[in-house]
Amino acid sequence: MDTFLEVELLVNEAKIVEHGLPGKFDYLEHTADVYILAYGENIIELLENAGIALFETMTDTSRINKKIYRDVEVHGIDLENLLYRWLEELLTIYYSENIMCSEIKVNKFIVSRENNEIDYFVKGSCMGEEFDPEKHESKVEVKAVTYHLMKIIRDENGWKAYFVLDI
Repeated sequence: MDTFLEVELLVNEAKIVEHGLPGKFDYLEHTADVYILAYGENIIELLENAGIALFETMTDTSRINKKIYRDVEVHGIDLENLLYRWLEELLTIYYSENIMCSEIKVNKFIVSRENNEIDYFVKGSCMGEEFDPEKHESKVEVKAVTYHLMKIIRDENGWKAYFVLDI
């Protein structure tokens, strides 16, 4: 497991190697997997853009029609755990139903406390269609979301999420 200082150093030294969708995400340098930097003006937009980055890693989302709608709800113990579970749930929709999404919306984001325990909750939806290799370009197969190098920060330009997808 990475220590906080090791992750901080790696995140600060990460270099963009390919631009993703403008204003939504970029791909960072990584030796074996896909390292993503997602952007958002707020935490809601950040979660939406991170979800799109997941699907864009696997296919060209501009070719995905919005025919199928799925609800997505997850809880987390902190923002990184929430991001991890959000992406994991979206990836599960792909693997269980073969659905690729081209639009992701967060409708509700709640932070609550009960007995000194903080709970982060997000409810949203994704729209897409079944993956068809005849119609949709296959880029890489994402096997899993990881906690490796995962970090969410807020600065003067908005929110940023760093995360690695295992391919």
